Amino acid sequence: MIGVGKMKQYTNVLDKPLTKGKQEVSLSAFAFLFSELVQYNQTQVDNIGELERRLEDAGYAVGARVLELLCHRDKGNRRETRLLGILSFVHSTVWKVLFGKVADSLEKGTEHEDEYMISEKELLVNRFISIPKDMGTFNCGAFVAGIVRGVLDGAGFPAVVTAHFVPVDGQQRPRTTILIKFAEEVLHREARLG
Repeated sequence: MIGVGKMKQYTNVLDKPLTKGKQEVSLSAFAFLFSELVQYNQTQVDNIGELERRLEDAGYAVGARVLELLCHRDKGNRRETRLLGILSFVHSTVWKVLFGKVADSLEKGTEHEDEYMISEKELLVNRFISIPKDMGTFNCGAFVAGIVRGVLDGAGFPAVVTAHFVPVDGQQRPRTTILIKFAEEVLHREARLG
């Protein structure tokens, strides 16, 4: 027999090791499912703000699960305890797992000390979405803002996270900026840790 003794047989699916496996999802499948999520939520709401809130809530659930998965796989169940550490984790590790690349930029706000921004030139959730004129400034990036909020809340860094379009000179499509405004308790804890 070929391969006898080379592969351990598992009697229970729960006994199988957690392997990384193939981490890619078909882009067309994702675009279709995300489009359906947006369309379904659009039928359930009366205004754009409520639609963005629902997308953010859906993203929050994803973010909480992504944090658990990545902490278990990559960090041996350890989590970041410092502000810059968690921001770097979101900017690089989380972004790479979700979108296949590191985010374009991570910046600290100049006007407020509690604000940070993650910018992406062409956010995946906005790539295949065409927004009708009557929906104005609707931004599907609210879903990604929800993911970021879910990761931050799960790690103990409560924050208000929103998605905004920022126009770029010479480009037809604006870039998307995820604005993170941390709660005061996070800044006080960071100051105590020095």
